[in-house]
Amino acid sequence: MSNLIADWRDRPTHRRVWALAAPMILSNISVPLVALVDSTVIGHLPHAHQLGAVAVGASLYTFLAWAMGFLRMGSTGFAAQAAGRRDGAALRQILLQGLLLAMGLAVVLGALGVPLSGIALHFMQPSAELDQMTRVFFHTRLFGLPAALASYALVGWFLGTQNARAPLVILLSTNLVNIALNLWFVLGLEWGVVGAARASVIAEWTGALIGLLMTRRALRAYPGHIAWAALALWQSWRPLLAVNRDIFIRSLALQSVFFLITVQGARLGDATVAANALLLNGLLLTAHALDGLAHAVEALCGHAIGARDREALRRSLVVACGWSLLASLGFAALFLFAGHLFIEMQTDIQSVRDTAFIYLPYLAALPLIAVWSYLLDGLFIGATRAREMRNGMLLTVALLVPFGWALQGFGNHGLWITFLLFMVLRSLTLGAIAWRLRRNDGWFARAH
Repeated sequence: MSNLIADWRDRPTHRRVWALAAPMILSNISVPLVALVDSTVIGHLPHAHQLGAVAVGASLYTFLAWAMGFLRMGSTGFAAQAAGRRDGAALRQILLQGLLLAMGLAVVLGALGVPLSGIALHFMQPSAELDQMTRVFFHTRLFGLPAALASYALVGWFLGTQNARAPLVILLSTNLVNIALNLWFVLGLEWGVVGAARASVIAEWTGALIGLLMTRRALRAYPGHIAWAALALWQSWRPLLAVNRDIFIRSLALQSVFFLITVQGARLGDATVAANALLLNGLLLTAHALDGLAHAVEALCGHAIGARDREALRRSLVVACGWSLLASLGFAALFLFAGHLFIEMQTDIQSVRDTAFIYLPYLAALPLIAVWSYLLDGLFIGATRAREMRNGMLLTVALLVPFGWALQGFGNHGLWITFLLFMVLRSLTLGAIAWRLRRNDGWFARAH
């Protein structure tokens, strides 16, 4: 206990954590704000199926894009450890490999996205209006996929070098452009659902181009040259691909849970799927804010592991955990006492409001339950322990399936209880793996 108190009182660690977390929180919060603006703008159109189309279409797109989240997470861990070693050549190689992977994966996903979305909508069994509008929204969003994946790689790389200002600029520019164009296209030009999709595409390309321009200045702090010949060798790609493969499997399992919630909600009616989308916007707001502290854990813990500094690793975790707990308590209180205002702000469709109000207590409980999995993710990403993350997520989903099946008869209440249980199991499995690694001094086994 005395060690924990001493670590918490270490002011330099607080400054380092917040130097990274504050810009990332500001930039991360802009991501769910875009979803809130989408919901608010579309939610004030006359029909529930218009809001449902944005919710389902965005879920389909998110399933594809966020499954590629390893482009950010893999880049962060390797870049953080390379920065800890002051290895400029490795940093350049990681950046280039991340961008090349992003472009290749965007081509593949773009080709697969249209038929896969048709299959998904077939299983959802939405109304005819919801089906048609969802397809239009999703097909338009695919044009922004290359830029979105490139931004993942860029944000992860900058964060690994402990440069939180560049991700702030990338994400804020992307999302502020998105918000402005959303208001103009949907309300000003009256393009409706497709206007929201076009705004997102333009914004994603804006952010990616700004990020590319910023890399040149960032590299000046780390002298070195790209080993072009090494890019043609499998050995130079193997560590990054191995980590990305495991994070991909983990992300696919995670996104499958979110996607199945949307599928089940769609089967319960247009008002239910729209209400769940509004509530999940609250989760997105919470998760992206708390992820700012998790991102600080990624960069600081990765740097400490690269430098083989055990005390710095422990202090970073203690300080980040303390602030994350305080923040999660704040979000829980916000949704508990002001949740009705949060829902009313997003839509004036009374049937959607009434449905969402019923399930607000679940949203209030989520921050306190989910915060621990976010922090543990940050630790494992910084340590490039992707295999353990993958195994933990697969175990979580396997444990969840029988509970989800048993709770189907409870309708949307059963859906939310299943989701809360998913977050509990996710934290417990990662926590058990982290405890085992700590006992065996496993966090530093790969530092080189």
